[in-house]
Amino acid sequence: MLELSDLRTVPLFDGLDDAQLAELLDGGAEVPIVPGEVVWLEGDRADFWWVVVDGTLDLSRHIGREDVVVGRMDVPGRWAGGFRAWDEHGVYLATARGVAPGRLLRVPAERLHELANVWFPFAAHLVAGLYGTARSIEATARQRSGLVTLGTLAAGLAHEINNPAAAAARSSAELERACDGLLEALRQMATAGVTAAQFGELDALRRELEPPTTLPDPLETADLEEELGEWLDRAGVDRPWELAASLVSAGADVGWVERAAAASRVDGLGASLGWVARTIDVASLLTEVRESTRRVSELVAGIKSYSQMDRASHQRVDVREGLESTLLVMGPRLRPGVTVVRDWGSDVPLVDGMPGELNQVWTNLVDNAVDAMDGVGTLTVTTRRDGEAVVVEVRDTGAGMSPEVQQRAFEAFYTTKDVGRGTGLGLDIAHRIVVERHGGSIEIESRPGDTRMRVRLPVRAPDAPAP
Repeated sequence: MLELSDLRTVPLFDGLDDAQLAELLDGGAEVPIVPGEVVWLEGDRADFWWVVVDGTLDLSRHIGREDVVVGRMDVPGRWAGGFRAWDEHGVYLATARGVAPGRLLRVPAERLHELANVWFPFAAHLVAGLYGTARSIEATARQRSGLVTLGTLAAGLAHEINNPAAAAARSSAELERACDGLLEALRQMATAGVTAAQFGELDALRRELEPPTTLPDPLETADLEEELGEWLDRAGVDRPWELAASLVSAGADVGWVERAAAASRVDGLGASLGWVARTIDVASLLTEVRESTRRVSELVAGIKSYSQMDRASHQRVDVREGLESTLLVMGPRLRPGVTVVRDWGSDVPLVDGMPGELNQVWTNLVDNAVDAMDGVGTLTVTTRRDGEAVVVEVRDTGAGMSPEVQQRAFEAFYTTKDVGRGTGLGLDIAHRIVVERHGGSIEIESRPGDTRMRVRLPVRAPDAPAP
C-alpha cells in the first residue's frame, strides 16, 4: 500500500505538505504495474490520472494495422491521463502496457479537479484554459503545416509525372503514324516488285545501322543530312529531306544508301528506304515511350518509398534510401538553382527506426535549407558512421543563423519566415521524432555560407535485442 514516504520520493509532489499528500492518497489508489498487462487503452475516457511511483510503462498507439510505441514512462513522477479534469471529452491518447514491475498512483479525474481547485484555484483555471487553447492552436497549426507540405509535394510530384507522361502520350501518337507509314512502305515495296531475297538483303543492311552513342555535332549532322538529301533527290526519291533526317539519325551515310540501292529494285528504292526510315522511327519512339514510363515508375517507386506505405512502421532503416526518396520527391523544390551534393559513407549501417517519420525529418531539413538559400546554392547531404550511431548532415550555403535563432530553432511555433510561409513546427516536429521517438540528437552548427543540421541516430534502439 502506498504511503506518504513513497510519494515524498516523487519530484512531481515537491511543494505539497503532508496533509495534501494524505488527501491525494485518500482520493487515489495504488495500482501495480505487471509486465505485459494493459493499464489503460487508447481512446477510452481519461477518467483517471496516473502517476508513476516506480516501474516502467510503454505507451503505444494504433497506426494503420499495427501498434507503435510512441513513448515510455520510466521515471518517478511521469504522469498521464486525467484529462477529464479539464475537458469533458478527454480521452487517453495512447495505450499503456507494463514493462518493468512497479506501482502507479491512480486518482479519479474529478477528484484531481477538486483538489486542484482547492489547493491552486488560480492555477487550475490557467491549466484548463491553457489545455484547451494550446490543444486547439497546435492541432490547427499542425494540420495546416501538414496540408501545406502535402500540397507542395503533391504539386511537385504532379509536375514531375506530367513531363514523362506527356512525352509518352506524344510518342504513342507519333508511333501510330509511324506504324501506318511502315505498312504503307511495305505495300509500296510489294507493288514495286521487291523480291523476298532483295527484302532480306535490305533488312540485313538495316541491321548494320547503329545510332551514335554520344550526342552528335549539330553542324556535322546538318551537313550529312544535306548530302544524303541531295543524293536521294537526284535518285528521284520522294520526300528526300524527310528520309535523310531519319536515316542520318540511325547512322546511315551516302555509301550505305548506295548499297541499299544496289540491293533493291531501282523503282522500289523510295519505298525500300521509306520502310527502313519508318522502322528507325518506330524503334526510336518505342525507346521514348519506354524511358518515359520508366521515369513514371521511378517517381511512383520514390513516393512509395518516401511514404513507406507498404512497410512496417518500425524496422531496420537505411537512411540513405530515405534521403534519396526525399530528394526525389522534393525535386521540383531543388531545381533549377540548387546543386545537390551527395556524400554517402560506405560503412553506414542500418538503424532501428520508423522510416516514414525519419522521412519527415529529412523533408523538413531539406525544405528549410532550400528556403535559407532562397532557392539558389549548394545543398550537401552527408551520411557517416560514428561509433554506434549514424550521423546525417544537411548542409546549405545560405546566410546562416544567429546564435539567438539557433537557441530557439526547435521551439514550437517559432519561425523566422515571412507570414504565410512557415508555421514554426518543422524543426519542432523533427526534434520530437529524432529525440523522443528514436533516442537520437539533433544540433545546429551555423555561420554565414555554411549551416549544418546534424542528426545522430543510434544504430540500435535502447530496448532492441542484439542481432
